[in-house]
Amino acid sequence: MSIFSSCKFVPHAILLPPKASLKTPNQSLATVHCTKVVRNVNLEKLRHNYLFPEIEARALEHMKKYPDANIIRLGIGDTTEPIPDIITSNMAEYAKALSTRKGYKGYGAEQGHKALRKAIAESFYKDLGVKDAEVFVSDGSQCDISRLQLLLGSSVSVAVQDPNFPAYMDSSVIIGQAGDFLDETLKYKNIEYMTCGPHNNFFPDLSTTSRTDIIFFCSPNNPTGHAASHEQLTQLVEFARKNGSIIVYDSAYSVYITDGSPKSIYEIPGSRECAIEISSFSKIAGFTGVRLGWTVVPDELYYANKVPVIHDFDRIVCTCFNGASSIAQAGGLACLSPEGFKAVMSVVDYYKENAKILVETFTSLGLVVYGGVNAPYVWVHFPGSRSWDMFSDILNKTHIITVPGSGFGPGGEGYIRVTAFGQRENILEASVRLKNVYL
Repeated sequence: MSIFSSCKFVPHAILLPPKASLKTPNQSLATVHCTKVVRNVNLEKLRHNYLFPEIEARALEHMKKYPDANIIRLGIGDTTEPIPDIITSNMAEYAKALSTRKGYKGYGAEQGHKALRKAIAESFYKDLGVKDAEVFVSDGSQCDISRLQLLLGSSVSVAVQDPNFPAYMDSSVIIGQAGDFLDETLKYKNIEYMTCGPHNNFFPDLSTTSRTDIIFFCSPNNPTGHAASHEQLTQLVEFARKNGSIIVYDSAYSVYITDGSPKSIYEIPGSRECAIEISSFSKIAGFTGVRLGWTVVPDELYYANKVPVIHDFDRIVCTCFNGASSIAQAGGLACLSPEGFKAVMSVVDYYKENAKILVETFTSLGLVVYGGVNAPYVWVHFPGSRSWDMFSDILNKTHIITVPGSGFGPGGEGYIRVTAFGQRENILEASVRLKNVYL
């Protein structure tokens, strides 16, 4: 008897890597008690584990093989430098006050503390017409991506940059927008892939791009590090307005822009009528663990039936979210004070210097390198090589963890992404190891 006979189990529908498992430890499929609840068919369409846990799993396997190796993590984009004291002291003061009758506060507004919403509007959107009531404070932009997907529903059509941050694609699959995965193209049937590479200055050819309801667009881009120019974003906004589309614009890395490229989609005329912007304190202030972000939904953005999008998003937020941590919001407010912002930008400058070191390192190896100027990511091309092969080669020879470019979509094949988030001594040591092995 087959071990799958106790349930209506469909082995061919499980598209996890060979080493992945759906069962709990010490549990045999032969002894599993099954409910009568059918699995979400959209989850069966996911082609692999989420990228970053998969990388962590491979890193742990490498550490078991080389227990004495000094692993340098330049893969997952997690910040490493301490949060400035002016910010943490403000959070600590708020937390301590919770133990007093005067300072205790319970639930706050689901949309965020009014003072923080106002500070975000004034700090990042000054003179761009963004009102504090249009700012929704959250526990991070990745969570907001899923809340926006819930807002938009399964029937909308979607376009993504290729390569792209995996959350856009995976959430589209889970919500039911993507359709079947096509093995011959390595793409989902119902997703419009907007190829962004060196051949088109990392901006899609909109003349050949099909009309979709939603356009996910990240600038500076993760993973390529490219910041779209004013001219490029003007084309994007005009394209969206012409087609009646909504842009979901991810500006999580905007503070890294140094060349005058737009830091917000709302710098482009007409964008308030066709764009939602998401952003985060994670890479601004090192809040990857603290968790704090925001979404801007302009009150000029309407559905086809003339219902304001902001009304529905407010309902989604109030239904699915109890608001960001008040302690985290106190930290966010401290970040946006003059002293606090100066402090966090000094840490951003530290990461920018790391990026310069990495760009110089890979360039010295004779490789073509992109990014690292307007973003904390370096996008390295390895012609003729597959991304996962280079990931493994670098890991095995230098004990450095990177990210395979193909994990960001078919357009990332042949590249690896390297993060500038790291302690300076590790960045310098990584540079030495890479040069010793590949120079």
